[in-house]
Amino acid sequence: MKKAMLYAGAALIFGFALTSCGQAPTGEKVEAQDEVETTESASNTGTAYRVNTEESLINWTGSKMVGDAHNGFIRLQEGQLNVEDGKLTGGTFAIDMTTLSNTDIEEEGKRQKLEGHLKSDEFFNVGAHPTATFKIAKVEPVTGKSNATHTITGNLTMKGITKSVTIPANISMEGGVIKASTPQFVIDRTQWEVMYGASALGVVKDNIIRDEVALEINLIAAAQ
Repeated sequence: MKKAMLYAGAALIFGFALTSCGQAPTGEKVEAQDEVETTESASNTGTAYRVNTEESLINWTGSKMVGDAHNGFIRLQEGQLNVEDGKLTGGTFAIDMTTLSNTDIEEEGKRQKLEGHLKSDEFFNVGAHPTATFKIAKVEPVTGKSNATHTITGNLTMKGITKSVTIPANISMEGGVIKASTPQFVIDRTQWEVMYGASALGVVKDNIIRDEVALEINLIAAAQ
């Protein structure tokens, strides 16, 4: 089999997308639930597809309740997808939070200031939690959705907190290549205790940073 290649691009995965000028992000709202059990089939069996960390990205965007928005990317550290009988069955990947970067601010000093703030303990506390992970627990086909062929349930761990999410996805496999992408969907960052500027803290409206984060994931993997 050909050497495994995995490319993750972002219009998100693993991208965060929030709209600007006080508008809430659009997309299916995904509720965080308690951690779910990951079976052996979902994590350890099948053919492994290694992540190409140079091509894989998580794109993000965040906005205030009133005011500006910012966007950027995070790189993957390592990971794999598992395929059995031509179907995605599981997998896991590590997100290198130390690579969290901004792409919309042109002035270097301001850009670095924002990146430093996002990496601080007020946001993602990268010093204590340099890696986030997503571990697939279940992949199920769906019908009746124009923007998704499957749902993927998995455990997302950030800042040492693990919650399960079920996200819409489009999955296809042809010629030894598997493609998986998501339409835009929305999660609540405060479920992982990313609390800076959250409305629950009683912050003045002009300084509130929206709790909602919209994500899009694009993955391509080739069999080895």
